[in-house]
Order: sequence, then C-alpha cells, then structure tokens
Amino acid sequence: MHVTVVGTGYVGLVSGAGFADFGLSVTCVDCDERKIRTLREGQIPIYEIGLEEIIRRNVKNARLSFSTDLKSAVQQSLVVFIAVGTPEGRHGEPDLSQIESVAVSLAECVDDYKVIVTKSTVPVGTSARIRRLIEKHQKHAVKFDVVSNPEFLREGSAIEDFMRPNRVVIGTDSAQAAAIVKDIYRPLYLIETPFVVTNLETAELVKYASNAFLATKISFINEIANLCEKVGADVHHVARGMGLDNRIGPKFLHPGPGYGGSCFPKDVLALAAMGRRFGAKQRIVESVAEVNKIQWESVVQKVETVLQGVDQKKIAVWGLSFKPNTDDIRESPAISICRKLLDGNACVQAFDPVAIPNARRVLDHAGIVYCESAYSAAEEADALLITTEWNEFRNVDLQKIRSLLKRPVVFDLRNILDPEKMRSSGFEYFGTGR
Repeated sequence: MHVTVVGTGYVGLVSGAGFADFGLSVTCVDCDERKIRTLREGQIPIYEIGLEEIIRRNVKNARLSFSTDLKSAVQQSLVVFIAVGTPEGRHGEPDLSQIESVAVSLAECVDDYKVIVTKSTVPVGTSARIRRLIEKHQKHAVKFDVVSNPEFLREGSAIEDFMRPNRVVIGTDSAQAAAIVKDIYRPLYLIETPFVVTNLETAELVKYASNAFLATKISFINEIANLCEKVGADVHHVARGMGLDNRIGPKFLHPGPGYGGSCFPKDVLALAAMGRRFGAKQRIVESVAEVNKIQWESVVQKVETVLQGVDQKKIAVWGLSFKPNTDDIRESPAISICRKLLDGNACVQAFDPVAIPNARRVLDHAGIVYCESAYSAAEEADALLITTEWNEFRNVDLQKIRSLLKRPVVFDLRNILDPEKMRSSGFEYFGTGR
C-alpha cells in the first residue's frame, strides 16, 4: 500500500517514518521546498531520539521519499494523512488555515477513491468541515472517506510511542475506511495494541481530553507543591502517597515550573475555547491554564526574593527545552523564566545540550550568553536555576559547581538533586515543594 503524509513537521515526519517502517511505501509532502531539499539531503530538521536512524533506513530501502508534488503523491496513494500544524489562534481556538488549505488542494488531486485521515490535532467538527471543503472544490464527484486518527506522541519518546502505542483511535462513519486504516496498523496486532473505533466527533475529542487531563495532573501537583513549601511537607512523598493509589497512578505527578511544549498549552486552551463555543464551559480546564501561567512566574518571584532583586545579577540557567530529550522550546517555562529575568536586567548564562540553536531564534538579547557546558554557565553566577531535567545535570561535580558559582545558591525547579546532599555540600538549596 502507498500512503501520503502531508506535512513534514514533528507529527508528519515521525508518522511517515513509522509507516515506512511498517513496510508501507510513504511519500511525505510539504510545500516548503527548502525543507524537502534538506530532508532529501539527509538532514533532519528536528531533534528526536531514533528518528534520524529510522528515516535513513527507510529512504535507503526506497520505502520513504520526500516531495513537493502533492498531486503526484496523492494519485498513487490509497490513504492520505493530513499532519500539518494547527497553531493557537487569537482567542485560544486552533488556527485551521493549513488544514483548510490542504483540503482544498486535495479536492483538485483526488481522482479515485481515497481515505483522507486527519492526524493533526483538530477540534470537534473539523473532519466534517474537511469533507465539505473537498466536496465543494471537487471538479468531478469522486467518492472518498474521512477518518480521524489522532496522534499521541510524546516528544523525546515519539518513535517508541508510534511503534508501541497505548492505543490507536480511529474515528469514521465508513466501515470500509476503518478497515483500510486498521490494515495500515496491522503490525501492532502482534503486540496486542488496543484499537478504539468510534465516530468522528469522539475521536477528535479523545486527543484534547487526554492532553487536558494530563495537564490537569501537572497543575494539580504544582499547586500541592506550593502548599508543601508553606506547611513544611515534601511534595515527593505526597505524590508517592497519591500515586500508589491505582485510581490515581504515579505518572505526571512531578512538580516543576509548569508544562510546556507544542501540545499541552495549545490543547488546553483549545478545549476551553471549544467548551465556550458549544455552551459547555470547561471550568477545570480554564483553571489549569491559569495555574500553569502563575507557576513559572512564582519561580522568578522566589529568585528575586532570595537574591534581593535580579538587577545586574548573573544567573545560570540549565535547560531551555520544555522537557529533556528534545530541542523543542515552544511554550517552554525555561524560556519564559529567562525572558522575565532579562526584563529585570539580569545577565543570563544559559546552557542546554541541544536546544540552544532554537533558543537563539526567540531569545536574541544582549543580556543572555549561551554557554558550551553546564560548568561554563555556572561561572561567577549569583545563582543557578535547573529548569529542564536533562540526565547530565543529575551527576555534575557538586564541588566544582560550588567553586564556580559566585554565590552557591541553587534553585532546583525539577527536584533532580538531593536536598540533604546539596546542603551538606555548602549550597543554599531551594527545591519545588520541598
């Protein structure tokens, strides 16, 4: 079977490479000629563990190719996956302009029966809108079906998530289309992956509900962490006590400066906007977004209090990506914290193993210095902030760090270091909720 994946962003590249590894013949299409040229030259535009290897393997085996020719790719494919961006709009609702543009283009390409599958995260009703747009712009009436097949990829673990997913959700009103999409995922039957086959509206909502619930767990434990600091409790013990209850579970009960990335912030706001649109206000979800905004701001307030202001202070920041094992800085709490510190006239000495090139594009400020190592970032700093839990930060030479810092103050926003060990090593240590 030949399939086309429209969009070579994060979801499109991972999905296209994954389908090719399933044995399908895949063409990834994008209107960005420069990006396609770069991919053809073997350069991967995003950092994702294992992605470069899987792309090169399948290009070499002639199962994966890249093109700007949508019409040619679609005409030789039975299934077309739409994996373009749906960025946040002015009022929190997703901007569907790229989806709509692809739908109109597909109307001009579809010459026989196709299954049009939406991989992008889209609000309820988008699949029906795609159908209407294609039908409206078709030159000749050709049968096609629309399917919603949301992705559940975690940045930093996307290849594993694609190859061994918790579930596959297929939403459609066509038994034929459902059977075709299930056939694409046939390799997952061997590992007994659960399949949820439902209608379009349900499938579209599953992704939003899932991400909003995970974001809710993060905001909840962050609020508990703030309370722990006031009453002398340890949030790690609280979270462990909670997580041992099977009804709650331990995952996503890790306090920090808030959630970020390309999904949680956007999807939480989109679900809230969807609720307002349909007259079913999502009050919990709206509170989750508000708590997340306040969380990283409280970090800066804590730093300002301990240092008695940040004006002209040198502050080391370890980590710029929103989470480890990715170079994604979108909605990263670390970036927001750096901006706030820079606004306070601080000098920021920042280090991240992979995200510095992306950070430079959004933080081009005279007050920030990008460093080559965690140690060089700490030199003569008045304080150190650990904002992303990269593994290499867990095993640094503490005595060397202490000797490099002008003042041995550490704000461990991810709680990756042992408080007792830090204090016995001569540091003023401030964790989150400890």
